[in-house]
Amino acid sequence: MLDLASLTELLSQPRKIVITTHHKPDGDAMGSSLGLYNFLIQLGHHAKVVTPTDYPEFLAWMPGNEEVIIYTENKDLSARLIADAGIIFCLDFNALGRINEMGALVGESKAIKVMIDHHLEPEDFDDYRHWDINACAAAQLVYTFIANQLNQKQYINKDVATCLYTGIMTDSASFRLPNTTATVHRIVADLIDAGANNSRIHELIYSSSSENRLRFLGHCLANCLEILPEYNTAIITVSKSDIARFDVNTGDTEGIVNYALSIANVHLAAFVVERTDRVKLSLRSKGEFPANEICKKYFEGGGHRNAAGGQSDESLEATVAKLKSILPQYKTLLLQ
Repeated sequence: MLDLASLTELLSQPRKIVITTHHKPDGDAMGSSLGLYNFLIQLGHHAKVVTPTDYPEFLAWMPGNEEVIIYTENKDLSARLIADAGIIFCLDFNALGRINEMGALVGESKAIKVMIDHHLEPEDFDDYRHWDINACAAAQLVYTFIANQLNQKQYINKDVATCLYTGIMTDSASFRLPNTTATVHRIVADLIDAGANNSRIHELIYSSSSENRLRFLGHCLANCLEILPEYNTAIITVSKSDIARFDVNTGDTEGIVNYALSIANVHLAAFVVERTDRVKLSLRSKGEFPANEICKKYFEGGGHRNAAGGQSDESLEATVAKLKSILPQYKTLLLQ
C-alpha cells in the first residue's frame, strides 16, 4: 500500500486525475466526488469526475456538475480519461463491481488508486485507503482527507463546502442517523463557516420534486405498502408498470423506503422495485437490526447496518416472497 507521505508528494504536482463513484450516484456519491474535484482543481490538477451512470436531476446544481462525464453517455472519452490518469480516486464504493463496466477499465489502469469509503469489507484493488465504517458519509471522509491527512483545510472553499455538506446531509438522513456524531456536527459547522448555505442546500435537495414524483410517492404509500405487524416490517412493492405509469426518472424512488420506516413499531422497511433487467431492493432498519446482513446473504448486496441494498434475478413476486420467508429467522430481533 502507498503511504500518506508518498501520496502527498504525488499530489504536490499537477496530475491527470479521475474521480469516480458507484453507479446511480446519490447525494453522498456526487457530493464527495464534486467536493474533491473542487479541491483538486485549486491545486492545478487536471481532474474529471466520471460517473458510471446518470444520477438524479436534483443533484445537478452542485458546483462543478457541468464538468461531469457520464460513462454510459460517453464511453470513449471516459475510457481515455481513465487510461491517461495518473491517479484515480474511488469514492463511496469499495468493490469494482459497483462501477459496472468501468470496473474493468479502472482495474486494468496503471494509475494509483485511492479509495475513500465507509462500507464494509473493501476489495484490495486500491493503493491507498482512507476508510472508516463509522463515518456517516464518504463526504465526511473527503473532509478529513483534505483537512487532516493532507493538512490543507484552507482549500475548503464555498464550492468544496457546499458539495461536502450535501453529501453528509443526504447520507445521514438530514443528520438523524446514529452515526451523526458530535464530530460530524463540528465538521458541518466548519462547512457552514466555509460558505455552505445549509437551508438553501436542503431546499434544493428536498423541495424540488416534480409533480410526477409526488404522485408516484402517493401511489406507493396508498397502493403499494404492506405492513407485516407480526414482524414489525413494512414492504413497498413497485412494478414496471408503476414505473411506466408515473414516468419515474433516476432519483425519483430515492428516500421512499424511509416513509415506510417512519411508521411506529416498524423496525425493518423494504422498497422492492422491478427494473428492466432485475429486481432491486433497498432496506432500512432501526436500532441494531442488520439490514446489510439480509442483503448480503440473500440478495447479492450489502451496505450499512441500517441502510443496505440488493438485487434479485427472480420475478418481483418471487423476490418479495423470498424476503418474507426470511423474516421468521429474524423475528426475535425484529420484535425487540
